[in-house]
Amino acid sequence: MICDSIITGFFSLCYLYQVFFIIYELIKRKRTTEKKKPSKLHSFGVIICARNEQSVIGGLIDSLKRQDYPEELIDIFVVADNCCDYTAKYAEASGATVFERQNQSLIGKGYALDFAFKNLFDKGIKHDAYLIFDADNLVDKDFVKEMNLKLCEGFNVLTSYRNSKNYGTNWITSGYSLSFIREATYLNKAREDLHLSAAISGTGFCVRREIIEKQGGWKHHLLTEDIEFTVDSVIQGEKFGISEKSILFDEQPVTFKSSWNQRLRWAKGFYQILGMYGGKLLKRIFKGSFTCYDFFMTLFPASAYSVYNLVKAIVECIYGFITFSGDLNPLKLAFNCLWPIISCFAIMYLIFFAMGLVTMITEHKVIRATKGQKIRSVFTYPLFMITYCPIAVVAIFKKVEWKPIPHSVNATIDDLENAKVK
Repeated sequence: MICDSIITGFFSLCYLYQVFFIIYELIKRKRTTEKKKPSKLHSFGVIICARNEQSVIGGLIDSLKRQDYPEELIDIFVVADNCCDYTAKYAEASGATVFERQNQSLIGKGYALDFAFKNLFDKGIKHDAYLIFDADNLVDKDFVKEMNLKLCEGFNVLTSYRNSKNYGTNWITSGYSLSFIREATYLNKAREDLHLSAAISGTGFCVRREIIEKQGGWKHHLLTEDIEFTVDSVIQGEKFGISEKSILFDEQPVTFKSSWNQRLRWAKGFYQILGMYGGKLLKRIFKGSFTCYDFFMTLFPASAYSVYNLVKAIVECIYGFITFSGDLNPLKLAFNCLWPIISCFAIMYLIFFAMGLVTMITEHKVIRATKGQKIRSVFTYPLFMITYCPIAVVAIFKKVEWKPIPHSVNATIDDLENAKVK
C-alpha cells in the first residue's frame, strides 16, 4: 500500500502542471477582437505531402486559393509521394506545382518533406516561410493572414488550431477531434501564454525558411517526425507558438483498425524519440528548462501508469477469488473481487470525462456537429482515450512501419464554413 501510494503520488505530481494549464487558461480566457496590422507581408510556400489522395487534394488547394491574403505571396507545391492514382494530375489541374517521388525504401512524411525542400532549394525557389499540410486538410480563409500576423510577432515555428471535418461521424472521429481541440486550447495556447514552447502536431504548421536552411532540409525521419522536430528544436532553445485563429479542418480515421494503426505508430514514435532525445531533455531539465520537462512528460507513456493500475487491479481480483473463504453471496463475492478493476476504469473515465467536458463547454461553438453529437462525444471521449493503454503496451514489442491512412471525406471549405453549428 505504501509503495502504491508513493507511485500514485509521484505520477500525480508529475502531471499536475497540466491541470494548472487548464485552470490558467480558464481564468485568463479572453478572445481578443482587436484587428492587428502586420508589419510585413511574408511570402509562403505551401507544401502538401500526398499519397494516393486524389479524392481530397482538390479541396485543400481550393481552400488555399481562397485565402484573404495576396495571391502572389502564396505558392502551392504538392509532393505526390509513391502515388499510384491521379493525385499528381488532379493537383496540377487545381493549380499546384507537383513534385513526383517514387522511393519504396525511404517511406514516410519526413522523407517527402525533405524531397520537397531540396527540390525548391535546388531550383532557387525561396519563400519567407513554409506551411505544411496533409492532403485531407481544409483551411479557413484567414489561415494564412493569421499565420503572417504571428510571424510578425517573432515566432519561427507556429502550429494552428486543429479542428475536424468529420467530428460527428462516430466515437472514434469525435475522440480524435476533441483531443486535438483540447491540445490547441489547454496545452499549446497555455504553453505560449506562459512563455513555454508549443508543439506542432502533424499538420497545419508554419516554419521560417531560415530554420529549414539551418538544418539542411528536413532531417527528422522517425515515425512521428513532427514531435521529433519539436523536441529537437526545444533542446536547442527554440520556442514554438500557436496561431489559434488559423483554423484547420482535419479528417479523422473512421474505423477502429485505422485508428489503432495510426496511434500505434504515434506510440512507437514517442518511444523512439524518448530513446533518442530523452538524455538531452533530462540534461536541459536539470539546467532549469521547464519546457524540456513538459516535453519529457509528453513523451513519457502516461498510459503506462494506467496499465500499472489495471494490472494491479487484476492481480488483486484474482487474489481475492483464490483466498476467499466464507459464505458470501456469489454475486457479492464477484463484485468485491472485481471492484479494484471497476474502480480503476472509473477513475480513468472520470479524469478524461472532466477534460472532455471542460473542452466542450469552452469550445463548443467552433465544433461542426449537432448538439446531440457533441453531448455524446463527451461521454465517449474517455473510452477513446482509455484505448491508448493497450496501444502503449503493444507498441513496446511490435515492429511498426509508416502506413497511409485512407481519406474520403469530400467536404469543401464552403460546407464547413456554412455548416450550422448547433
